[in-house]
Amino acid sequence: MFRSHYLSPNRREVLAMLASSGMGLAATRASGSAPFARLRARPTRDFLGSIGVVTTFPDRGQPLEKTIEMVRYCGFRWVRAGIEGLSTEGPTTIETMIELHRQTGALLSWGLVSGSSNLDKLIETGLVLARNGALLAFEGNNEPNNWRVTYQGEKGGGRGSWLPVARLQRDLYSAVKNHPELRDYPVWTISEPGAQTDNVGLQFLEIPAGADTLMPGGTRYADFANVHNYIYHRNSPDPADNKVWDAADPTRASRVDGLFGNFGRTWRKHFRGYSDADLQLLPRVTTETGVKISDKVPEALHGLHLMNVYLAQFARGYAHTSVYLLRDRTDETGNQAFGFYAPDYSPRLAARFLHNLTSILADTPPARAEAAAAPAEVDLYLEGQTPLVHDLLLRRNDGMFQYVIWGEMLKGSTETVLHFARPPESLSLYDPITGTEPIHSVRYPDALPLTLSDHPLIVQFAAPA
Repeated sequence: MFRSHYLSPNRREVLAMLASSGMGLAATRASGSAPFARLRARPTRDFLGSIGVVTTFPDRGQPLEKTIEMVRYCGFRWVRAGIEGLSTEGPTTIETMIELHRQTGALLSWGLVSGSSNLDKLIETGLVLARNGALLAFEGNNEPNNWRVTYQGEKGGGRGSWLPVARLQRDLYSAVKNHPELRDYPVWTISEPGAQTDNVGLQFLEIPAGADTLMPGGTRYADFANVHNYIYHRNSPDPADNKVWDAADPTRASRVDGLFGNFGRTWRKHFRGYSDADLQLLPRVTTETGVKISDKVPEALHGLHLMNVYLAQFARGYAHTSVYLLRDRTDETGNQAFGFYAPDYSPRLAARFLHNLTSILADTPPARAEAAAAPAEVDLYLEGQTPLVHDLLLRRNDGMFQYVIWGEMLKGSTETVLHFARPPESLSLYDPITGTEPIHSVRYPDALPLTLSDHPLIVQFAAPA
């Protein structure tokens, strides 16, 4: 399924000769002046911080010790969680969540989850998480189209009125923002607002004046839009090139249940929300995405999808992405074979790939003066880039650049050449499907040929002098 080579055979021999002669890769530069672009790097820590997962807790039969082990190995920086299944007696308590954070460093999004309307419990337990440095954000109800809620004596969601859902989300936002210790934490919307049966305005973070919604203009629901943009959808059921990239598309061009169908024009009743231009800038997160291993999606493709999805989502504007599921559920039917781990806790290829990616990109705090002096921009040109090749420039705290380039091709590959306007002193190339050690290193390169296929390569280099 995946192809791990990075140099075409003829170029590999030539470059080995050049490297042995001390010439590096200078001779591979394209003739003439390359059309360099000045790229601004995003912090590596922000990308790593975007990597989350949905998991099971002890109340559903998964021991905390095993969860800690899996979260650590893959390098997840946050976990989607909430008050469902939480009790003072256990087996899942608020201390369970705090210990998960202590042992892994992972933060928790804290939600009402499926069908709950207990705002008091959400705020009370969220405050405990915040005081222990474990809280990431608050989240509204999980898929009210599938799990109806009862709020202030009225039942809402499903195929009935969504006014109770809207009032609950409005009050959740108000409770967080009016709390002296919680007001700086972001609030995420419910998931699946595109299923509204009546236009209560949940397709907006704040209902604009004149929107003709049942809730009044100015009603504030959230700071971030929240979607469940699963990679495979009835409108896009088969493996294809750019499968993950398409699912992360914020506009109407996406073929899955994404940002547009929930916040642009709702998928059930087609209520108008944000324009495509507004969607591009809309703060957004994904609390569920993923894919099931099947005859169509073998384990290798599953692993590539789940590695690529974090890159595509971050590159296309999602601040946080949580994949369903850490380990296959064993207390229900129908949700097996989604996990990074099998039911017996053995890691699938998805876990190994993600472990390698997060290990290669691992960041450490630098000296403050060093971080302040490190440049955040570099002039690069990726010759031969096609619509099936994507890139993301990151920078570690110590100033080291990490240029992630990946393809999304089911078959074949694309030959590219990465050009540097000013050669860095040294360069290391990594391939996360083969391991965590460099597969190639060179000094003072001004160009690097790469073969892109179905997974990322990481080009790590210091800021050019």
